[in-house]
Amino acid sequence: MSEQFTIGILETGLVPDELVEKYSSYPDMFTSLLQGNMPTSWKIETYSPVQGDFPSGVTDCDAWLITGSKFGAYEDYDWIHRLRGFLAEAYEQDRAIVGICFGHQILAEALGGKVIKSPKGWGCGAHVYDWTDKPDWMQKAEQSLSSKEEGSFAIQAYHQDQVVDLPRDANVIAKSDFCDYAALAYQDKAISFQGHPEFSPDYSSDLFSLRKGVGLPDEVADTAIATKDHPLDRELLAKAVVEFLLVYQANRTESEPAKKAG
Repeated sequence: MSEQFTIGILETGLVPDELVEKYSSYPDMFTSLLQGNMPTSWKIETYSPVQGDFPSGVTDCDAWLITGSKFGAYEDYDWIHRLRGFLAEAYEQDRAIVGICFGHQILAEALGGKVIKSPKGWGCGAHVYDWTDKPDWMQKAEQSLSSKEEGSFAIQAYHQDQVVDLPRDANVIAKSDFCDYAALAYQDKAISFQGHPEFSPDYSSDLFSLRKGVGLPDEVADTAIATKDHPLDRELLAKAVVEFLLVYQANRTESEPAKKAG
């Protein structure tokens, strides 16, 4: 499919100053992760709601991707309230949405779910999640990468908050013993993951080392750092996101003639 398609990345968290020179930004991480898998006609735009930089409207881009953040989706900040409203409107306007970690959580909040600081504590390091309902786009991603069909996937995690009440339209597609709602699909309009496919092993290890004893208990950081060499499915998840957006794009293209005729 060659039609132009724009993904708007919404930066809701900042790479720590000590790691910026080496790792740049979260939007750059996502761009690097997605570009090798997406059609060449697609492009990526970046906005930074955490710094007050919002799109002019939900139709500025065809799809929206919300990054991770140190903030809680339930916190009382003007930009968080505004982002919740933006995502609710984007969903109603049938814009595709992809949420990652904080993005997973604030999308749930925007659509009527609930997020809390989980009594289970910190989930950090490489986590394995079991598919409970593998969507077609995930199966296509496996096929396109000639990957063996698996019942689980592994990516880095870094969170204490969790979705505890499901929002409307949400279908649980992956879970773990630690995280009941590890991945959600909202019809063919939105998907979200609690984990971080954009986090490389090196970045994760450096981030946990930086946060050790500073917001992150020593034993939690040490355990997370020890998972650095665990095999991850970052490329598979990147391809899955692109396959989801390709399905969305195809469905929207098919529906446009019908809308015009009506």
